[in-house]
Amino acid sequence: MSRYDLRSLFFLFCLLSIRTVSAQNPVFACDVDGNPSLANFAFCNRSLDVYSRVKDLVGRLTLQEKVGFLGDNAGAVPRLGIPSYRWWGEALHGVSSVGHATHFSPLVPGATSFPQVILTAASFNTTLFKAIGKVVSTEARAMYNVGHTGLTFWSPNVNIFRDPRWGRGQETSGEDPLLTSKYASSYVKGLQESDEPDKLKVGACCKHYTAYDLDNWKGINRLTFNAIVTKQDLIDTFNPPFKSCVIDGNVASVMCSFNQVNGKPTCADSDLLAGTIRGDWKLNGYIVSDCDSVQVLYNNQHYVKTPEDAAAITIKSGLDLDCGQYLTKYSEAAIQAGKLTEADVDRAITNNFATQIRLGFFDGNPSKLPYGGLGPSDVCTEDNQELAREAARQGIVLLKNSNDALPLNPSTLGSLAVIGPNMNVTNTMIGNYAGTPCKYITPLQGLIQAASNSKVFAVPGCLDIKCSTNGFQLNPAKQAAAQADVTILIVGADQSIEREGLDRADLNLPGNQTVLVQEVTKVAKGLVILVIMSGGPFDILFAKNDDKISGILWVGYPGEAGGGAIADVLFGKFNPSGRLPVTWYPQSFSDKIPMTDMRMRPDSSSGYPGRTYRFYSGDVVYSFGDGLSYTNFDYKLKNTPKLVAVPLEEGHECYEKTCNSLAVTDSLCQNLAFDVHLRVKNGGAMAGGHTVFLFYTPPEIHNAPKKHLLGFEKVKLEPKAVRNVRFRVDFCKDMSLVDEMGNKKVALGSHVLHVGDLKHFLTVGV
Repeated sequence: MSRYDLRSLFFLFCLLSIRTVSAQNPVFACDVDGNPSLANFAFCNRSLDVYSRVKDLVGRLTLQEKVGFLGDNAGAVPRLGIPSYRWWGEALHGVSSVGHATHFSPLVPGATSFPQVILTAASFNTTLFKAIGKVVSTEARAMYNVGHTGLTFWSPNVNIFRDPRWGRGQETSGEDPLLTSKYASSYVKGLQESDEPDKLKVGACCKHYTAYDLDNWKGINRLTFNAIVTKQDLIDTFNPPFKSCVIDGNVASVMCSFNQVNGKPTCADSDLLAGTIRGDWKLNGYIVSDCDSVQVLYNNQHYVKTPEDAAAITIKSGLDLDCGQYLTKYSEAAIQAGKLTEADVDRAITNNFATQIRLGFFDGNPSKLPYGGLGPSDVCTEDNQELAREAARQGIVLLKNSNDALPLNPSTLGSLAVIGPNMNVTNTMIGNYAGTPCKYITPLQGLIQAASNSKVFAVPGCLDIKCSTNGFQLNPAKQAAAQADVTILIVGADQSIEREGLDRADLNLPGNQTVLVQEVTKVAKGLVILVIMSGGPFDILFAKNDDKISGILWVGYPGEAGGGAIADVLFGKFNPSGRLPVTWYPQSFSDKIPMTDMRMRPDSSSGYPGRTYRFYSGDVVYSFGDGLSYTNFDYKLKNTPKLVAVPLEEGHECYEKTCNSLAVTDSLCQNLAFDVHLRVKNGGAMAGGHTVFLFYTPPEIHNAPKKHLLGFEKVKLEPKAVRNVRFRVDFCKDMSLVDEMGNKKVALGSHVLHVGDLKHFLTVGV
C-alpha cells in the first residue's frame, strides 16, 4: 500500500473516530470516491471557477436548506453529499478551544500558545506577525485533518485599544491605527496564504467592526452601548485596521460588533456593511455577526419589533452569517411576511459557500488535497515552541534600567528572591482566547534555570492576583528580599482583573500589590527588579520614581514559554527590543474620563484631554513607543526632501488665495511619493534588535493629530554595526488628514518628520 493510501486511511479513521457517520451526515463534502454520483454536481467540479460552483450549489437547495446555511452550526444536506459544518473557530494567538469547532484530545492534546497579541505587537515586527500566523494555520490544518477543528477562525481582533481600562485590550495590537493595520494584514496573510491561486489555507476574520472597545464598565455593557463617534474619528482611527484587513490582507471575513454606532447596531447598518466593507473595500468573503448579535438587537436593544425584522434588516444590510441561530430560525418567516426575499438569502449564502470553496471544503477527501499530509506530529513541534519563546522575547519591554542594573550576571549571583502573585503562574501567561498549550515554562521555572548556581527564595506574597488583605503574606516576602542579592517582583493582572465582559475600574495595581512592592523594596538587600505581567497598562509612577527599584519590565501575557523568555531578557541571553504599543496613563485619567466618551480629540473648552499618543494632551506614566535596550542606537537622516510641490490644474483657486488644505484626488496625488533615508548605528557593545519609528506632525488644521506614526521597521545590528533604512512615504496615503466631515485632505504648510530626537522640516506647497 502506498504512503498516499495510508494517509487517506489515517485521515478517514480519525474522522470516523470522532464523528457519527451516517447517511444523515457525510464525512466530507463531494466525496466522489465514496459516492460517484456526486461527480455529476458542478459544485463538486474543481476545474470550474468559484462562482460557477456556488451558483450550481445554491440552485440545488430548497429554501429550508438555504436558511440552514445562515447560522454558524450549518446542517448537513445528505442528498447532496454535504456534511454539517461548524464555522466558529478562534485562533487569536494559537488554535483556541473557544468556539464550537475545536477540541483537544489525547490525539492532539495541545497547540502552540503564542504570547497574547498585545505583547507580540510590542515587537513591531511584521515578519514575526506573519510567521506566527503561518504556524497557527499549519497547526490548524493538521488538527482539521483529524477532525479536531474547522477551517474558519474568527481572528484577529483589530479594534483600537482606545481606553486603558478595556478588558479586551490584551487581544489587540494597541492604540495606533498603523501598527494595528500592519499587524492585522500580516497575521491574516500568515493564516490565509496558500500555495494555490485564490485558495485559502484557513479563513481569517477581522473583528469587531466597528468602534467596539467597551465590554462592561460600571454597569454599562457592550450589548446595549451606543458609541457616539464622529465621522472624523471613525475614518481616521477606528476603521483603518479593518480597511487594511480587507484591502491589504484580503481577509476572508469581517465580523460586525454588538454595539451601536451613532444609534444603529453595526450588524444592521447597510452603510457600514454593504456600503463600506462590501462596496468600498470589495471584501472577497463573508460578513458574520458577533455571537448572538442579531438576537441582541431585538432582545436587548429593542431596535426592531420582531425577530423576523431582526433577520430581515441584518441580511438586507449585508450580513451573511449569524454566529447564533436567529437567522436560521426566523429568515423563512421573514420571507413569508414579505420583509425579506429568497434572493437576499441567496446572496448571503453565496458569500459563505464561496469562502468554503476557496478553503477546499467542497474538493473531496482532504487527505488528497494540499495540506492533507499534515497531522498531530505537525502540532507543538520544537520549532513552533521556540517561535513562541522568541515572540515573547521580542515583545518584552524594558521600561527602566537604572545604572545598567540589567542584565543580571548568573555567575556572580549568590541568591535570588522571586516574589509576587504572578511568579509561578501558568494559565495566566496565555491570556484569553487560548487553547491548551504544548507545555508551560513559568517565570519561576525560567529564573531557576537561568540562575542554576544561585539559592532561590520563592514567595508569592499574595494568595491570588487580587492580593486582598486576607492571605496577604507580606512578612515572608520581606524576609526573602532582605537576604537575597537580587529581588524580582512579578505582579500585574490576570483574567479575573481584565477580560472579555470585564473592564477595569481603575489603573492601580490590584489589591495590596502596590504595598507589596513598596514594602519589599524598602527592606531588600540588593537590586530590585519589577516585572509587570498584564494586558493593559498600570499607573506605576511610584515604581518609576523609586530609586531603589532599578529595573522595570512589562511582559504582557507572554504565552506558554513566557517564563523562559523573561529569564532570557533578565539574564542577558536576549537584548530587549520591545516598545510599548499603548500609552500608560496615570490614575487621574481614570478618575476623570469615562470609558463611554468615544472622542479621540481633546476639547480645551471642557478640559477633555483626548486619547492615545496621537491626541492626548495630559501627563503620562510611559509613552507609546517607549522601550529600552542593553545597547544604544544612533540615527542620522540622509537624502530627505525639504519641499513637496502639489500639482494643481491650471486656474485652481489656491493659486490665487491661501489654502490650508486640498481635497485628495487621483490627479493631485500622482508622483507625490518620496523616500526618507536613515543611517542607524548600534553604538554599544551588545548585539540587539531595534525598532526605527518614523513619526510626523502635520500643520494644526482639521483637529489633526499632534503626532502620527508613518512607518516602522525592525532591524538587528551587531555591536558598532551600521545599517541603512529607507521609508517609502506615499504622501496622499500616509500623510493626508481626515477633516471634520470625514473627507481626506492634504495639509499645506510645514510638516515635521521625527526619528528619535531628530526632526526634519518638510514644506508642502502648490
